Amino acid sequence: MPASPGLAGKTAIVTGASRGIGLAIAQRLVDEGARVVITARKAEALEAAVAELGGPDKALGIPGRADDAEHQADVVRRAVETFGSIDLLVNNTGINPAYGTLMDLDLDAARKILEVNAVGTLAWTQKVVGAWMKEHGGAIVNVASVAGLRPAPGIAFYGASKALLIHLTEELAVELGPDIRVNAVAPAVVKTRFAEALYTDREEEVAAAYPLKRLGLPHDIAGAVAYLLSDDASWTTGQTLVLDGGLTLSGGV
Repeated sequence: MPASPGLAGKTAIVTGASRGIGLAIAQRLVDEGARVVITARKAEALEAAVAELGGPDKALGIPGRADDAEHQADVVRRAVETFGSIDLLVNNTGINPAYGTLMDLDLDAARKILEVNAVGTLAWTQKVVGAWMKEHGGAIVNVASVAGLRPAPGIAFYGASKALLIHLTEELAVELGPDIRVNAVAPAVVKTRFAEALYTDREEEVAAAYPLKRLGLPHDIAGAVAYLLSDDASWTTGQTLVLDGGLTLSGGV
């Protein structure tokens, strides 16, 4: 595919990108001419992802915990050293270690969810803006969820963290404009390892609630993120693009 004028030659950091949605986003950005710095916890998985993305000329993988401040600083520093800029940031990392009611939720798990899904996103944004975007501009996309738009029984606190992320997106868009755009995407269930518990052994039943009668695929999200990062979305900021196969139209989450 030809390189997009909005992405060619730019550098992106994509967190949580050794597989699933993050890797699909990284691949789409590379396909459109960008270079990517990807993060995840496991070094071996990152090495495989870098090879899939085209090797060290296209991608750099740096293992570490997404909520670790030293890891964040190292990624930002090495991105500039390796590729010369940080024009784009995709805050994709998210966790949901708990399933059940809020009354049964372990509060340490709740704190960890907030630390990674919301506070971590703010931390990555602060570091990237301070190191590059404040002087040069850029575009940021946060990966939220339809669970952040309405009640989501069973994953309620995860949904609350994503609601906070959506609000942070709006606040950051106001604060960082006009030279830095900040948007979000809110997917429904996408067929990844992260979401397997939501559809395994009952995919047809789950998909029946969607007007488009299928679950999402990682490339469905990747294309939307690439658009929001590109110059085609140059008059778009503070928005959350719902990517749900029509699910929320019928009252689902």
